[in-house]
This record gives sequence, structure tokens and C-alpha cells, in this order.
Amino acid sequence: MRKESVHARQMRVRIAQEAARLMAEEGIHDFYAAKRKAAQHLGAPDTRNMPRNLEVQEALAEYQRLFRDRQQAHHLHELRLGALRAMRFLSGFNPQLVGSVLSGLAGRHADINLHLFADTPEELTLFLMEAHIPFRSGSRRLRTGRDSWQEYPCYEFRAGEHAVELLVFPREGRREAPRSPVDGRPMARAGIREVEALLAED
Repeated sequence: MRKESVHARQMRVRIAQEAARLMAEEGIHDFYAAKRKAAQHLGAPDTRNMPRNLEVQEALAEYQRLFRDRQQAHHLHELRLGALRAMRFLSGFNPQLVGSVLSGLAGRHADINLHLFADTPEELTLFLMEAHIPFRSGSRRLRTGRDSWQEYPCYEFRAGEHAVELLVFPREGRREAPRSPVDGRPMARAGIREVEALLAED
């Protein structure tokens, strides 16, 4: 196996740092898109020295620590409060918080991402309509195994200043989460009690 050159390592680090900045400041959520745009900004659109998603996430944590420490703490607390309110409202669907609001890396443009569980997606549709909550519906494709993907119903609405994204899983979907785009492992999930504990720590 060929040893990575110093130049290649430096390029990987620079792309990771620029991708992290783009995700923090411009609200890019997709790791691949952030890395491609970062490579273009650095004048290396055809580079093969792309960092792993985990490297970008680590660079994002460092960026927020260096440039947005106080603002990030306040912003994250407000997002988690918003998540908790939404989870209590949706408690009949066993809501689980996932993503950057749970990990603590939510940027200024971050959504609140929740996984819900129901016998049919129509249950949630009816619930939102009866509560007079305006929403948009669609689908989201997630990786469920090493080489397997699945589409899940997706709903989006606003709760105050925050955008909330809901993915609906079958009730048995609580047993194993989809794979994280960061490290390929099952996504971390947190229920209402865990989010309450996070807020107490904040």
C-alpha cells in the first residue's frame, strides 16, 4: 500500500477545514457536497485527497470551538429546547432526537431532526392536520446496512424559529437505527428523558 504523501495529507486537512467552515457558515448539510465545494474553493476540484466524513466532523467541532464558542453554546441550547418541545408535542410517536442537535455540532442553519414511529405514516399526517400544523411531506433515503438503502416518509414544519424534520419509521424500527453518514454506524438517538438530561447539563 502506497504511503500517503505530506502534500496529500495537507490537502486532506485543508479540505476538511474548508468543508467544516462551509457547513457551519453556509448551512450545507451534506458532507459530500461540502467536500466538493471546499475542493473547488481550494483550486483542487479533481483531487483524490478527500477527507473522510469523520475528519470533516472533527474539523467542524474545532471550528465551532475556535470561532463560535459562546454563540454555539447558546444556539445549541435553544435548538435542544425547541427539540424537547416538539418531542413532547409528538410524544405519541415515541420521538427520538438525532443528528447535529444531539451531537452538539448544530450550526446556525441546522434543522431539528426527529425519528418517529408509527404503524402507518398517515397517522402522523392526520395528527398534524388535526393540530392545524402546516407541513411539507416527501421522503428521505437512508442507508440501513453496508450496501442497503431505504426510503422513509419525511415531514417538515416550523416550530417558532426552528425548522423541524420528521422521519417516520415502522414501530419495530426502534430496534436499530439507520446508519450514520459520518461513521457508518447506527445513528445515535435520544428520547425525551435523554434530551432533558442534555439540557440540564447545558
